[in-house]
Amino acid sequence: MENHILNSKIFYNSGKTPLFIFHGLFGMLDNWGTLGRKFSETNEVHLIDLRNHGRSFHSDEMSYTTMSDDIVNYMKHYSLEKAILLGHSLGGKAVMECAIKHPDLVEKLIVVDMAPKAYPPHHQLIFEALQSVDFSKIHEKKEVENILSQYIKEAGIIQFLMKNVYKTEDNRYNFRFNLKTLSEKYNQVINNTISYGKYEGPTLFIAGEKSNYILKEDEFNIRQQFPNEKTVVIPNAGHWVQVDNPTAFYETVETFIKS
Repeated sequence: MENHILNSKIFYNSGKTPLFIFHGLFGMLDNWGTLGRKFSETNEVHLIDLRNHGRSFHSDEMSYTTMSDDIVNYMKHYSLEKAILLGHSLGGKAVMECAIKHPDLVEKLIVVDMAPKAYPPHHQLIFEALQSVDFSKIHEKKEVENILSQYIKEAGIIQFLMKNVYKTEDNRYNFRFNLKTLSEKYNQVINNTISYGKYEGPTLFIAGEKSNYILKEDEFNIRQQFPNEKTVVIPNAGHWVQVDNPTAFYETVETFIKS
């Protein structure tokens, strides 16, 4: 089971180190379609679904170690010696873990709005909303949206979650992510730091100006584990930096990859 290969969409572009892009909690590779295509003008790009997300395999295991191992298995499967890793939020933790444990596989590291620290649980309302959906009683997508909107007020978050609603082979609706494992393992994932160690390679941390995921006091700890890092704050952007200000985000990443 654990040797399953992560689902991905690949934009081929030969001759350069491939760029792997990982989404955050409840996300999927489709969230990165537009930017993925843009990055593929200069690099080979792999948009990848984390385990228990999108079209990747479901598993009872969910930890930074298993997510890091998934990246290594993926690289072996495609016979890739090195990659540039980019991860947003939960994906950011996964790529940090991989860079610390397997620095020889990582040419450069890009972490989007996430620090290597433990965070207090803060998705309880979203879990409550998702768990209140009884798919045995759902006949059309709109019903799911109506249930979620009783708990969640932000239209953007509802739309983001709704991207995961799909029709199964037996004509029922369901979520693409593995809600059972994500809810069971959520506290131990979110409440955990990445493994102790150092990644000495070039590292870019991207923070959203309006987000509180990377704080001034995190800089010391970031530098302890990623001594060759620089942090760029993207203006007019919250936690979903790449959505709120895609132009500045793209230019920042592109400049770093070329440097």
